[in-house]
Amino acid sequence: MKQTDPSAHGLTRAVHRRTLLVGGLALAATAGGLVGCSSAADSQFPTAADADGATPTVAATDSELGRTLTAIIEPLMSELMVPGVVVAVRTPEETWRQAFGRRTLATDAEPVTVDDHFRIGSNTKTMTGTCVLQLVDEGIVELEDPIQKHLPQLSDAKLRGVTVAQLLDMRSGLHSYTELRSFNEILDSDPARAWRPQELVALGLAEKIDFPPGQDWHYSNTNTVLAGMIVEHHDQRLLEQSFQARIFDKLALRNTLLPAKNSAAIREPHPRGYMYGTNVSTLDDPTLSKADQQRARSGKLKPGDYTDTNPSWGWAAGAGISTAADLTTYVEALIGGGLLSPELQQRRLDSVVPVGNAGAGYGLALARFGPMLGHDGSLPGFTSFMAHDPKTSTTLIVLTTLQSSPDGKMVANEIARPLIGAIITS
Repeated sequence: MKQTDPSAHGLTRAVHRRTLLVGGLALAATAGGLVGCSSAADSQFPTAADADGATPTVAATDSELGRTLTAIIEPLMSELMVPGVVVAVRTPEETWRQAFGRRTLATDAEPVTVDDHFRIGSNTKTMTGTCVLQLVDEGIVELEDPIQKHLPQLSDAKLRGVTVAQLLDMRSGLHSYTELRSFNEILDSDPARAWRPQELVALGLAEKIDFPPGQDWHYSNTNTVLAGMIVEHHDQRLLEQSFQARIFDKLALRNTLLPAKNSAAIREPHPRGYMYGTNVSTLDDPTLSKADQQRARSGKLKPGDYTDTNPSWGWAAGAGISTAADLTTYVEALIGGGLLSPELQQRRLDSVVPVGNAGAGYGLALARFGPMLGHDGSLPGFTSFMAHDPKTSTTLIVLTTLQSSPDGKMVANEIARPLIGAIITS
């Protein structure tokens, strides 16, 4: 089966509909992908160099780094037509956070702030993967276990031979329910619907497998929903409660959550999130027609407001909410250690191997973008990118209020790519 090129739209897109990667890599596709049209994971990224040191906080507008990054971000915002952006960078020398743009399309709207909450899409996958790996550390789950050992209520023959590791590596062969036109039609007609994990899995299992387990790679949200079900089965509590106890409390993340399935709310303060087109119209390609691109740039065509769409359709694969500061803390622990045993942490990092055709990497719910490791996310209204380079102790977070630009670029990844080149030098 032909895989989606991770550099084409971004891993995270996968959360939404197709099969890009997870959030931005080449994860699942459709409106949100792994790295965006120009993948942050591609060969254009520089090689990291070694560095040591602590990170003092520096005023956002008073540093050379801030001026350099602002000169990159502001022209890209105009080019991509994104209403609002938050960027956070932490290096051994300083921490820089800055917000750009306004919370809505109105010219007199309040400005975005660095403390605003955003939907983070497929970055949620890393949290689900971390909870599963903590169960491995606890001796409850083995990565080589067949998943039916932990979900005995699921008897579908397509699950036979699929292991826990294959769910997290995106190598199960299970079809992603988010790639189905029928599913995207429901998202358009009933955006408030609260989806149950069992419904989502049933949609994926109703389709033919993409390939036999372990024989290929394809970003599928069905995988991560099943992984979330394994966590709930063993923890005997809701997945959002496991996230809270296993990750958020440990790292003192006070502005990060997995919302209840019946909630479409975002914690205040937050901007509105926008997308051109519909779930169906962007399923195969978010690029607008040439005529509509011209209308968008002239202001005659506005993106739709998708802020209040219930994100339960993404659940364990993409429903999380967070801030730039919390994601900075989280991705540094995700890559640098502190949430898993040292041995399993190293195994997770080592699991990231090349996928697709552009040098992107994926393994155990982690993505590689050039010298950085992390993930990206995309769903109607928002895109996000979080990554950390352990060699240079450098972290980058990008949060945006537009899923794809009129010409189909995944916004957060498109901004992240040149920023990586600016903050990590060979």
